[in-house]
Amino acid sequence: MKWTRKDWIVWTPRVLSILFICFISLFALDVFEEGRSWTEILVALLMHLIPSYVLILILVFAWRRPWVGTIAYTALAIAYGVIARRHLSWILVIAVPLLVMAVLFWLSWRASRTPKAAS
Repeated sequence: MKWTRKDWIVWTPRVLSILFICFISLFALDVFEEGRSWTEILVALLMHLIPSYVLILILVFAWRRPWVGTIAYTALAIAYGVIARRHLSWILVIAVPLLVMAVLFWLSWRASRTPKAAS
């Protein structure tokens, strides 16, 4: 199978979203400490994974409707930028990838709207 430019435009934001969700999920691993009961660890883990759940939900809706990914990732990037406005390094690590994915979902949406060439 030969990948076309449209294939790259369609799949890149989806794959990057999955990788970003994995990256964000890594931050939940700090709940594992000695001396805590397994129920405390489980509750803390589930709470720390809430951002990952939100991103998964966005990706599920954006998979077939890329405009949803464009709007949602842009809104998350702006919200995070406002919340973390004094921490430029965190804005670069979290908000910038969200904006990149928003742009890529926008390109994917645009590519899916263009009429196909006659065969």
